[in-house]
Amino acid sequence: MAKINGNEIKPGNVIEHDGGVWRAMKTNAVKPGKGGAFNQVELRNLINGSKLNHRFRASETVEKVRLEQREFQFLYDTGDAYAFMDQENFEQIELQKDFIGDQGQFLQDGMTVEVEFYEETPIGVSVPDQVILTIDETEPVVKGQTAANSFKPAVCDNGIRVMVPPFCGTGERIVVQTSDTTYLKRAD
Repeated sequence: MAKINGNEIKPGNVIEHDGGVWRAMKTNAVKPGKGGAFNQVELRNLINGSKLNHRFRASETVEKVRLEQREFQFLYDTGDAYAFMDQENFEQIELQKDFIGDQGQFLQDGMTVEVEFYEETPIGVSVPDQVILTIDETEPVVKGQTAANSFKPAVCDNGIRVMVPPFCGTGERIVVQTSDTTYLKRAD
């Protein structure tokens, strides 16, 4: 592991602090008129999910942690967990639904996801940035309404609600951004 100064911590960095493994969510470099500069950092514990705000002085050093990232294939939903298979050694793991959170709604059969490990303990799952979904229900197209920059609600095959342009209809395949569930374009 590499040591970094407290003022070098950036959002997304994973550090070891107070005996735990933390991810920096937000940082704010502060240079007060009196006293030394510091970095105000909002941290989230990767093991238990707790949050912490901490002030790191420029002179402090912390251990920057490197996480192991491996590709897994989504297999199936067990009811309270999701089953995944390692792409290299074909071992299977189950991760609880509350561990994966809202990203679980985007999982599709055979989808490849990236699982982050810290000392063989899974601490995070990343689904692809974009997924292709099929619109199950939406309002019908109304002639003359397509000229305005308006959107209408649609429900996709996995239950996600997305705002789509008026020209999208039931049964169409669309590309959706997973970070904020926004419509991007029609699927090819």
